Amino acid sequence: MKEIFKIAVIFAVLLAAIPSLAFLPQNDSETSAQVNIPLAASETAPPQEDLRKTSETAALTQFPAAYPEDDETSEQEDIVKVLDFTSGQVLTLDMQEYVIGAVLAEMPAAYDIEALKAQAVAARTYAYRQREKQRISPDAELMGADISNDSSKYQAYFTPARAKDFYGESYGAYSAKVREAAELTDRMILFYEDEPIVAAFHSMSSGRTESAETVWGSPVEYLIPVDSSGDKDAPTYIEEKTFSESELKGLLESSVSGADLSGEIEDKIVISERSSSGMVTKMSVGGAEISGGEFRSILSLRSANFSIAFENGNCTITTKGYGHGVGMSQYGANVMAEEGSDFKEILEHYYPGTEMRKY
Repeated sequence: MKEIFKIAVIFAVLLAAIPSLAFLPQNDSETSAQVNIPLAASETAPPQEDLRKTSETAALTQFPAAYPEDDETSEQEDIVKVLDFTSGQVLTLDMQEYVIGAVLAEMPAAYDIEALKAQAVAARTYAYRQREKQRISPDAELMGADISNDSSKYQAYFTPARAKDFYGESYGAYSAKVREAAELTDRMILFYEDEPIVAAFHSMSSGRTESAETVWGSPVEYLIPVDSSGDKDAPTYIEEKTFSESELKGLLESSVSGADLSGEIEDKIVISERSSSGMVTKMSVGGAEISGGEFRSILSLRSANFSIAFENGNCTITTKGYGHGVGMSQYGANVMAEEGSDFKEILEHYYPGTEMRKY
């Protein structure tokens, strides 16, 4: 049976302007600590560009590298319990079936098989980590489950019926393709220093991924900026969103405390700092300082890498990329796959320093 886990909690840092929270280890310490940032923060775009924001509110623990090999442990490791938040039913699923449903929900199934394999490993790593956290510190809201299919809080998951509805006539071919990706990566997950990683991913970066420290305020050794220049070729890499000045003023005044937007609004919105990858990290709105992430959330922008232009009583905001930009770019993973990289090379690129193991 499993050894008793020892939970070493050092501190919890509350981050503002993140819709929901989860925990991850503090990497400049020799012990495991808790920091509030999304565990598998995904904002991904399946074929119809469904926007999903996944995060969670559960405590992190220090995990063992592997469990003792015995029949009971082996059986437990192949099961994941999923709360269907619409019905309240807890589904007991084989891990592979869960991974297939998660990949179908989180990545366009038309992507190259190697990109789908990389996503399968990320999805399995997320589920494994989340399940072990629940075994140690259960969340009452999950009603005994390890995870939920509520994509506003957790990794997205499609039941077969939902996947059939989503993919229509393409379901048979796509589900077979994703099943192959799951089977070819069976039981593979990513570790960093003997803990399953925070498998963050997003639809596409601005050409270079972001660091966890920039986006969520805490450094993570393997969630650092890496090149993803292939994202610039995505058909939806750049998007423009236009607001009337009165509409923009109303949205900002109702959301930014202390903002004074009287007078010319063009003079009241100033970008003051960007990350090395281009994300807006600091800006002033009517004299109140906010982050680019907050501004993005208020206006429902595709990313926090944006520019602002005013003309003829309107404000046009141009964004680059789609998502928070941390971890694996799904579009970039597909570009790498099409250029000949296998799933291991893709994962090594986007999560540098991590190690793949079979649980």
